[in-house]
Amino acid sequence: MRRGIIDGKAAAAQIRRRAAEIAARLRDDHGVVCGLAVVLVGEDPASRVYVRNKSSQTREVGMNSFEHRLSADASEDELLALIAKLNRDAAVDGILVQLPLPPHMSSDRVINAIAPHKDVDGFHISNVGLLGTGQRALVPCTPLGCMMMLKEVHGDLSGLEAVIVGRSNIVGKPLAQLLIAANCTVTVAHSRTRDLPSVCRRADILVAAVGRPEMIRGDWIKPGASVIDVGINRVERDGKFRLVGDVDFGEATSVAGAITPVPGGVGPMTIACLLVNTLTAAHRARNLPEPVGLTA
Repeated sequence: MRRGIIDGKAAAAQIRRRAAEIAARLRDDHGVVCGLAVVLVGEDPASRVYVRNKSSQTREVGMNSFEHRLSADASEDELLALIAKLNRDAAVDGILVQLPLPPHMSSDRVINAIAPHKDVDGFHISNVGLLGTGQRALVPCTPLGCMMMLKEVHGDLSGLEAVIVGRSNIVGKPLAQLLIAANCTVTVAHSRTRDLPSVCRRADILVAAVGRPEMIRGDWIKPGASVIDVGINRVERDGKFRLVGDVDFGEATSVAGAITPVPGGVGPMTIACLLVNTLTAAHRARNLPEPVGLTA
């Protein structure tokens, strides 16, 4: 077991190198260049940065990146028509619609319009159901990255007690399914959990995904536990803004056996796992053996 700070940047770089090798083999052996289509609606500054990073990393590993931008006042029907076109496009293996969408659009309707086998975010109801019943699915990127880091730290997760603080459809719930599949004993806690600190202290693996800055204190953590901090919160300190997680990192480092920093932990893994899902989708669409070493 590797202890200390879990370096998400280094882990993500290793995944990208592996992804580039697999993409090159797919191109050389089968004449296939993977394609990822990213759709951005509106001009949200954070979303623009995410889309730019996703597109650049897609190209860096040798895959095609297709960017589609719609204005914030575009109709939902326009977006659905674009998704239908991408569903039919053989050059597109993965489709990602950047969230959040403008208020006049239904995120559920839009996500469920994506062909499940191209849903590289893993949010389509079909992929949610497949994951929940232990079948082959495209797994949401952040939980997939969390699992990769945990397996790097622990190897076999069987028998470990995991507590996830946060029950979102994007992180908490799918990560619980992955941990159950890895034979962990899993508790999904939240802001209304009674005596949350004592629940957290039971955990060999503690995942913070609740969206509250530094909510998890050092004395909530079992000595030697692995802590995965999914939170990204912008806070003001001494007149300057900085990013912090859902865990009080300063307190936690003196207790935890292994911990992800913010930034530089889970975040880089999320985009790297988007590339993984695109490669997985490309192989499945062509009935090719799935890439080895890029799964949770």
